[in-house]
Amino acid sequence: MPEQETLERAQQDKEEGKAPSTQAGEFVKEEMDHIREGKHGARSTKQAIAIGLSKARRAGVPLKAPAKGKTSERTRKQAARDTRKGQSARPKKVSAKRSRATENALKREGRSAASHTALSRQAKSAAKKRSAASRSKAAKKAARTKGATGRRTAAKKAARTRSR
Repeated sequence: MPEQETLERAQQDKEEGKAPSTQAGEFVKEEMDHIREGKHGARSTKQAIAIGLSKARRAGVPLKAPAKGKTSERTRKQAARDTRKGQSARPKKVSAKRSRATENALKREGRSAASHTALSRQAKSAAKKRSAASRSKAAKKAARTKGATGRRTAAKKAARTRSR
């Protein structure tokens, strides 16, 4: 079950009209924090992100399941199942035995999946799969929605990194 604080942050994002992926980001962030705190581990950064997205879907974030061919059929079906669970009025009781087994399995996994290096590597490899036009479009939108203060901060940071 996600922490109350995470649910509130995701709700705030929703009220501000932010995209479902932004709302889901709060759950992914929580998952990374759990791994860093040593609550449990993950086999890979991809798995850590998947756990966060699953929690988001179950919490009612309207995230679509990945398109056919993007991931395995199993992952797609699980995502669809999570979405249905999040939309249902009364969630079914979770099996304590299964929950415990999952938690114990994750406890045996490594903690490096949430490291800054691993996250950076994951982000870069994900970006590489996108087209140049798609990346450019996202960057332009980010610049549009950043606002004057955000642009100023970004420009200062860019100038600092150039001068090094």
